Amino acid sequence: MVQGIGWYQSRRQQKTKKTLINWDLVTVNPNNKNWDWKDLFCFWGVSIQSVIGFSLIGSLYVVYNLNSFVIFFGTILGAIIVYFFSNLIGKPSQKFGLPFVVLLRSSLGIKGAKYFGLVRGLVGIFMFGIQTYFLSKAFGYLIRIGLFSIDSTFLDKEIFLTFFLGLNIIDWLSIVVSIVLQFVLFSVGMNFNKKIIKWSAILVYFGILVFFLAVLLTDVKSTARSFVDILDLGNFLQTDNLVPLITVAGTMFAYFSIVILSFGDFSRYVKDEKQLKLGNFSLILNLIIFSFLAVFIITGVDSFLNNDPQNLSKIFTNPTDMIGKLNNLLITIVALIFIIIASISTNLIANFIPSQYSVINFIPSSLSLKSSSVIISLFGILIAIFWLTILSQIGILSIIDTFGAFFGPLFGVMVVDFYFIKKGSLINKDIHSLEANGAYFFSGGWHIKGIYSLILGFIFSASTIWNSSLVFLQPYAWIIGAFVGAVIYYLLAKE
Repeated sequence: MVQGIGWYQSRRQQKTKKTLINWDLVTVNPNNKNWDWKDLFCFWGVSIQSVIGFSLIGSLYVVYNLNSFVIFFGTILGAIIVYFFSNLIGKPSQKFGLPFVVLLRSSLGIKGAKYFGLVRGLVGIFMFGIQTYFLSKAFGYLIRIGLFSIDSTFLDKEIFLTFFLGLNIIDWLSIVVSIVLQFVLFSVGMNFNKKIIKWSAILVYFGILVFFLAVLLTDVKSTARSFVDILDLGNFLQTDNLVPLITVAGTMFAYFSIVILSFGDFSRYVKDEKQLKLGNFSLILNLIIFSFLAVFIITGVDSFLNNDPQNLSKIFTNPTDMIGKLNNLLITIVALIFIIIASISTNLIANFIPSQYSVINFIPSSLSLKSSSVIISLFGILIAIFWLTILSQIGILSIIDTFGAFFGPLFGVMVVDFYFIKKGSLINKDIHSLEANGAYFFSGGWHIKGIYSLILGFIFSASTIWNSSLVFLQPYAWIIGAFVGAVIYYLLAKE
């Protein structure tokens, strides 16, 4: 009887040991650590080459009185901060070949990482759905252009004027196509994802250059004169520009903050630390190129609009309107195709892959890349369908921003844990173990010191969202939360 009980306990322990082991979460095979600085150049290129990225730079351009130097140097300053933080969070994953959610077990415990890691996944899934909605709009434009070219009265038929949940048949088709296409592309694996990132970055830069030339050649003299007019360094050197410069830097950092936290999901595939730092430095080069092209295009279009800031600001609500100002069907179609490519690749790195790892980590014994992709896609299509009619009307973005307030403190706690508490070490067998004597089991799977630090950092970050008197600090909420979480964790966890 005693022997039977011992055998049962032994079998149970063996089974338990396997519950956190998942082939998508374990250390990357050395043969698959094949990313170099060029791959990271494409990665950072994709992260900024979105409609949102273009709109952000354009909006800053309008807000700060068309001062190109404030935007330019502000974005560079923001990029330097992102470079520094990406190196910090990227090194542990590069060294051990583990994704963000697995490394999180070291500072929060295996259960703490399970639930707080899922927060990153939920935000990613929600943003995936929203991005999919806007992606579907581009597909919808292409479908409408195609139908209109066949018969100009086609779109007046009753079938296209019937709406269900605020969407007509073209909208529904566009959403389904968007979801299915992304599912097929994203669920193959990282080697294929690497190719998507590479070719997307190259093609989108090519598309932006074509758009740049189209704007320039529309009216060379007017466009060139508009661009020269804003290159007034004397205006930039005014002390009044210091606060806007810092604000632009904070805004640009906030734009990249969601990517920074999960950067380890990609840096785990980088060959060595040298390639990691060199590749991250390419972010600055990407922003220089992208900012220059974006500001030039914006000033050129602004000259077409007779320098009307009101019309210009409307364009950034829907940048595809800018394409229409050129009154060229071919350019419109090409631009929409590039918008689709950029949206898909951005959705991949910012939302889908981090969500995959977070979902798998929640039930590692049962889920895979394929099954997690199904879950994300199902929730994504629901969000895309209900985004315009319901979700955008109930202030849900504030809730998502609140969840996002955890990201800075998560970063701070993880960095301090790796560099100052664990001194760059990791017990690989325990990081995948549910055994009570494991190094990362702590108290029932929760590292209370890490949880306390995270919650206190979160309070500081979230206060900039919910306290109207602190809203001016919102661009820096991530950094504030990271600093508070890091300091508290160091004080609590140091021996």
